[in-house]
Amino acid sequence: MKKRKTSSGERAFNVFNITLLTIVALICVLPFLNVVATSFASTQEVVTKKFVLFPTTFSLDAYRYILSTPTIFRALAVSIGITGVGTLVSMVVTSLMAYGLSRKYLFGRNFFNFLIVFSMLFSGGMIPTFLVVKSLGLVNSYWSMILPVCVNAMNMIIMRNFFQALPDSLEESAKMDGCTDLGVFVKIMLPLALPSIATISLFYAVTYWNTYMNAILYINDSTKWPIQILLRQIVIVSSGMQAESSSVDILPPAQTIKMAVIVVATVPMLIAYPFVQKYFVKGALMGSVKG
Repeated sequence: MKKRKTSSGERAFNVFNITLLTIVALICVLPFLNVVATSFASTQEVVTKKFVLFPTTFSLDAYRYILSTPTIFRALAVSIGITGVGTLVSMVVTSLMAYGLSRKYLFGRNFFNFLIVFSMLFSGGMIPTFLVVKSLGLVNSYWSMILPVCVNAMNMIIMRNFFQALPDSLEESAKMDGCTDLGVFVKIMLPLALPSIATISLFYAVTYWNTYMNAILYINDSTKWPIQILLRQIVIVSSGMQAESSSVDILPPAQTIKMAVIVVATVPMLIAYPFVQKYFVKGALMGSVKG
């Protein structure tokens, strides 16, 4: 078959579209490249240049300073543990709740759905939540960074809509073969919901990895701090020491340390993203088309 010739208007649109998308991509990528480049830049280059994209002299001083304390590895282990356990717990609770609320025959289904939507608009606030956590004995416990954010209402609604989109005949056929409700969920629904599970797992993993406010409120023991809190302390301490010191050679520039902290806090999630990228769009869209 002959190729259809594109008109001049279509070619002009393609050029405009490619140019616009290239500009948008550069706007998104350049700040991150600046962060990475600044974290590797030398002291003189950071002081003399306002915007660094390709450092002329690579320096690892900022990363050596961040990794100089052994507590960072403990904080990293805490964050990895919270992210892994929290994501697992959240997915188990969210998927079970979403599947139950997706069944039309569930008694009180509309009432529970209303409560979930209501929680998206109104919350108890910081002080009531702290009092609840304290009354449960979770202060200074790792669970205080998991249980208060265990279920996200929006994530639950996306999964519920995904289960609602699946045909009821699958469940009916499985039950005719003697499968229980739990068996239908584990053997039929979960394998079909893998795109949605991968997408929501990424959402939860990012939330737990970036745990900050809950750790500030509920964790008084510095040995239980996650990586985000420790990195914040490193930035504060380095900035304070440089402000009090007359010599700039004692520590790397505060700007370099800040950029290195951003890289350390961001890279793990960037590494995990490609593994779920193929499920991301499919899972998010399939769970959001039905209300």
